[in-house]
Amino acid sequence: MPMRYGRPDYQLAEALTKVSPQAQAKAKASSQDFEAVFLNSMFAQMTSGIKGEGPFGSTTGTGVWRSMLTEQYSKSFAKAGGIGISTDVYRTLILQQAKRAG
Repeated sequence: MPMRYGRPDYQLAEALTKVSPQAQAKAKASSQDFEAVFLNSMFAQMTSGIKGEGPFGSTTGTGVWRSMLTEQYSKSFAKAGGIGISTDVYRTLILQQAKRAG
């Protein structure tokens, strides 16, 4: 039984019976990607004022490296459970697909 805010989510449980496992997997991946994009934007804002140190200083390469690093951090955070955005996005996607299925 799926849970929402510590309580059984009967609406989602019913919707999952109407949605194929392939569509559920696709919705899960899409919701994690959405959260990763949000987290990447948040991390980019957090690190935008940081200047490089050491021999590379604040070069163009440092900026590119930092953007790739924040992207990977974002994907890792989202895959590990994130901050809860993907759960709500997944629920919404499944409910919409179940409604279309009838």
